[in-house]
Amino acid sequence: MSVTTSGWELKSRPRFVRTSVELLSSMRFAIASLVILSIASIIGTVLTQDDPYPNYVNQFGPFWADIFRSLSLYNVYSAWWFMLILGFLVVSISLCVIRNAPKMIADTKSWKDRVREGSLRAFHHKGEYAVADTTRAQAAATLGKLSGKLGYKYVTRESEGATLIAAKRGALTKLGYISAHLAIVIICIGGLLDSNLPIKLQMWLFDKTPIRSNTVINEIPPEHRLSQGNPTFRGYAWVPEGQHVSTAILNQQDGSLIQDLPFSIELKKFIVDYYSTGMPKLFASDIVVIDHKTGERIPARVEVNKPFEYDGVSIYQSSFQDGGSQMQMTAYPMTGRSTKTEPFNGEIGGSKVLSASMPGTDGQTVEFADFRAINVENISNGNGQNDARGVTAHQSLKEAFDERLGSGAKTSKPVDLHNVGPSVQYKVRDKDGQAREYNNYMLPVDVGGERVFLAGMRMNPDDPFRYLRIPADTAGTVNEWMKLRAALEDPAIRAQAAHQFAQRSVQSNADLQQHLEESATRVLTLFAGADPAIGKAPDGQTIGGFQAIAAFIDRSVPKGEQEKAAGLLLRMLEGAMWDVWQIARQQAGEGPATADATTSRFIQTSINALSDSFLYGSPVFLQLDSFKQVQASVFQLTRAPGKKVVYLGSLLLVLGIFSMFYVRERRLWFWLKEADRGVSVVMAMSTARRTFDFEKEFAQTRDAVGAALGTKPLHVDADAAHEAKDAARAADAASTDSPDSTR
Repeated sequence: MSVTTSGWELKSRPRFVRTSVELLSSMRFAIASLVILSIASIIGTVLTQDDPYPNYVNQFGPFWADIFRSLSLYNVYSAWWFMLILGFLVVSISLCVIRNAPKMIADTKSWKDRVREGSLRAFHHKGEYAVADTTRAQAAATLGKLSGKLGYKYVTRESEGATLIAAKRGALTKLGYISAHLAIVIICIGGLLDSNLPIKLQMWLFDKTPIRSNTVINEIPPEHRLSQGNPTFRGYAWVPEGQHVSTAILNQQDGSLIQDLPFSIELKKFIVDYYSTGMPKLFASDIVVIDHKTGERIPARVEVNKPFEYDGVSIYQSSFQDGGSQMQMTAYPMTGRSTKTEPFNGEIGGSKVLSASMPGTDGQTVEFADFRAINVENISNGNGQNDARGVTAHQSLKEAFDERLGSGAKTSKPVDLHNVGPSVQYKVRDKDGQAREYNNYMLPVDVGGERVFLAGMRMNPDDPFRYLRIPADTAGTVNEWMKLRAALEDPAIRAQAAHQFAQRSVQSNADLQQHLEESATRVLTLFAGADPAIGKAPDGQTIGGFQAIAAFIDRSVPKGEQEKAAGLLLRMLEGAMWDVWQIARQQAGEGPATADATTSRFIQTSINALSDSFLYGSPVFLQLDSFKQVQASVFQLTRAPGKKVVYLGSLLLVLGIFSMFYVRERRLWFWLKEADRGVSVVMAMSTARRTFDFEKEFAQTRDAVGAALGTKPLHVDADAAHEAKDAARAADAASTDSPDSTR
């Protein structure tokens, strides 16, 4: 059969029909469709699918985000054009199979026993034998037995006073072509069954529309709900511990559809198991499936990659979230001179207005977003292989090789994973609707040898958190730092601290003491953000900390002396802040702190935290004291009737490819007729693909026929002989040069 890229050419149809059928059934159309689908699949793999639209705007910008959305690149596999091309591909390959399958099947069944002696002599691979002292029947029986021994099926026919033996082997290879093409059709049909097409049809034919607002599920009208008999869907269900759901949410481009389930899912317990490093190794949900018809309760466990299937619906463990954990917190003021704290409780998913008694709150609202009982973080040296002095660590040859071999996910930097404890994430929203997001850890974390409380802040959801590092006191709380912060806000305490600092630093010179006291007062005022000459930031925030000192130096000190002035002011600030702390402790009824390395480090860390606090942007710091955790599982619910269809198509594809590549069709003919003193035999052999293996097989078959007949070929076609010898030499050379051969 000749290979052509043209399609099925009908004879007696209108021109439009003939042209359409020829185009759809042509090889060029099928290949073009496959190329487009491949490119689309690459886009769907590289580009994250079904994310909220604002995520794409942040990633690509408004212009390209709109263009990509108009092309449906955010849901490629359910796009109308993707399913249309998939449908055209099914039609194209189906027409190709309908056109060629009957010819291939007929060719498989055919023995091709209508050849003549002259035709056999014209074959490229042939041989001729003269067998003496035998009859044609005896020679035919011998050759038939040999054909069967070589694995050929054969028929014998008498024609024109001669006997023709027609044999074939590997004729089923043509069924491999049919199987491979049918497999593509079946896989595409399975993909269409599991695609968004059945849901789109319901939206077009039965006026189903996505819902675009937040509504109680039980109150959603029927036009936004899909029936339990929906043949295919893929949705999500969020189930807190101790609660149950009987619907799934199907996300659409412009809203969501509600899929009613024939059962309810009740979450008994969500389970997380951890490795010794604190990394999770198991996510599982103990659930109870409640059948709506019978009321039967079926307990089951759903793990990652181990779904539970009931009534044709597969339940997968997709992710987990907080299910409404209850937070008991303490609110510390971040502005003003007061150190008065207030209890502040809330629930994840809820919101609460800040107390008006806290300074600077002005009707702001806290929205609790998420809670994590366990946070595994990498606590390692950021310099990687370098020590504190910047000297490269010694590395052995084995370590150097191990660093460059193995998984591409390995890193040469040390990884020290630890569980740093619970954290709570929330937003503080002002009366204008603007919000900042915060992430506070419950326990102090050891960072660089210093125990600090991490209080994260970010302006936008896509930004990383920037952390305020509040030093922990000897009791493991933020109380000492909060007292220091409030004392710095008091002008009287700043003046008293500057006076004590000047007296400690200068013992006898009154003028120098006065000058130092004024300088210390100025630097404390700058650092506290209380100098009116500095002003405020464009967003209205107070400028204080190191930023205010830097602005003062840049404005008042010549450039050549700025570095020296900065060092002097920072030393003065550290000394004066010690006295601020002592005064704050004295007013709180505590004794003076002992001057040692620990307290000195506390002052240094406190100064850094105070400077960063001006960028924190919240009137309160919420410290998590205790919690009652409630977990929630997110299940993916799928009904995929096309899954088994795809499995069947994949099996046919494997069988078809194997039969095409590893099964070779071969034909063998023998023409026997009487001659002087015996029988004359003409042998011919052919195959669809001429390879070195076939050349070698032909030579072996020709010799086997001669051995069975007890004679040698009268003459061998020169080209065939040379090709057989060349093939034998190539095969021997390949086996000799193989690295696995034994010389």
